[in-house]
Amino acid sequence: MDRNQFLFLLGGLKWTLALSAIGFVVGSIAGLGVALARTSGHRALERVAAGYIALFQGTPLLMQLFVVYYGLALAGLKLDAWVSVSIGFTLHSGAFLGEIWRGAIEAVPKGQVEAAKALSLNYGSQMQDVVLPQAIRISLPATIGFLVQLIKGTSLAAIIGFTELMRAGTIVSNQNFKPLLVLGLVCVLYFAICWPLSLVGAQLERRMAVAAR
Repeated sequence: MDRNQFLFLLGGLKWTLALSAIGFVVGSIAGLGVALARTSGHRALERVAAGYIALFQGTPLLMQLFVVYYGLALAGLKLDAWVSVSIGFTLHSGAFLGEIWRGAIEAVPKGQVEAAKALSLNYGSQMQDVVLPQAIRISLPATIGFLVQLIKGTSLAAIIGFTELMRAGTIVSNQNFKPLLVLGLVCVLYFAICWPLSLVGAQLERRMAVAAR
């Protein structure tokens, strides 16, 4: 593998990280809205949020990317691969993070919510000052675990022509006919990103277990 091919792989890594960041950050905003809707007590909001979660958790991510890229094009809205995969991963992340955070919100002791109500705190203050700080702490291990899965899932973006790390590796291996070397390096790069995150998630989970004793 020559220098230009290695730099091409790093370019693919850059887009993998960028796609993961956009999917996670924007998906976090959507996920928070979904989690709040699921725990709002308003039946209509809860049903809409539950339907959204069921749709995106019950269908393959690959199919979701196909629908966004090709489905919208058939409807007359032609988007480039970068925008399409960003939308697809954002919608996917919003559903999973929304369910993770819904569980974390419901895991906050009811007594604390009742105490906040007794102090005449409105819904916004209850969430901001009492519920969400604890829910975020509870959800951190699962949230980091999802981020690891999201980073690995970006490899599916190659199916619609987006050149992230996996597709870059495939292109390079087709050029130099050294698939074991190139794809082995791709695996090392994925591992170098995901393994430290997995360690952080495991450490946070152990700390929470100790604190709960």
